[in-house]
Amino acid sequence: MKIIALKDIERTDSPIYYRRFYSGLLIMDIMAKVVERKINFKIEHMPTGKKDISVTFEQPVDYPLVPLMKELKKYLDELDSIGELPV
Repeated sequence: MKIIALKDIERTDSPIYYRRFYSGLLIMDIMAKVVERKINFKIEHMPTGKKDISVTFEQPVDYPLVPLMKELKKYLDELDSIGELPV
């Protein structure tokens, strides 16, 4: 499983400044097949400085969720760190 890209990222307004809600189209390579799934995710900055990232899929994925979520959270953290997510 490899994440290729995250397209059409949109930020949803939130009244709480330390929580950011997004939606987008995840493109990934699963067992030599390119798969697209719509996702919603939240990035929350904790008081300790740690980021809490949670992801939900709008459509089912035919792949084990534990390794997929681990890789996806790492990918989203990198996008946030380099400033690729909408403000």
